[in-house]
Amino acid sequence: MRYSEKGRPQEPIRIAAGKVELCLSPVKRKTAPLFNELIQRYHYLGYSRMCGAQMRFFVYTANQLVALLGFSAAAWRVAGRDEFIGWSDAQRKAHLHRVVNNSRFLLFPWVEVANLASHALGQLARRVGDDWQARWGYRPLLLETFVDPARFRGSCYRAAGWALLGRTSGEGLVRPGKQYRTSPKLIFAKPLQADFRALLCSNQLKGTTEL
Repeated sequence: MRYSEKGRPQEPIRIAAGKVELCLSPVKRKTAPLFNELIQRYHYLGYSRMCGAQMRFFVYTANQLVALLGFSAAAWRVAGRDEFIGWSDAQRKAHLHRVVNNSRFLLFPWVEVANLASHALGQLARRVGDDWQARWGYRPLLLETFVDPARFRGSCYRAAGWALLGRTSGEGLVRPGKQYRTSPKLIFAKPLQADFRALLCSNQLKGTTEL
């Protein structure tokens, strides 16, 4: 991947707590290369193609780009999350698209703004339902994410009202002839509607156009 001048490191951005006003802007086709470049350059996991239905956001404050958020298809099977929802295997297969994974969150290393990460997550949770509905024709009911405890504590997710559901097993999805392990991750989830559990565990959701 070739790097551009737009993606180079910036001067430190410092804004006092309580004076942060954020603007979340969905990534468009013409701005997607910049998003991908920034993820590759500054996120510890680097860039990889996201799976399934997805949305990406630039996060600005005072017209300065300070963070990136990426959302994609939910993990197929996660014990802690599935127990939290309480759905059957058949309900999970039918409604899994209503769960959206926060697969990337990047706060640039030159940004020094207290509580910015949790502020961005809170604002995102208030608008992602409408954005997803406009883009994909249905509303998500639950957000999930996985945090590597060897690197992060998940403090910004806790501060933004996400629930800690436990840890993953570290065992990846097994396919014929393939099996892999990874380090266990913290599981966080954020309901987007009060009745998310009743809906995900019911037969009311059909296709991708209702709600």
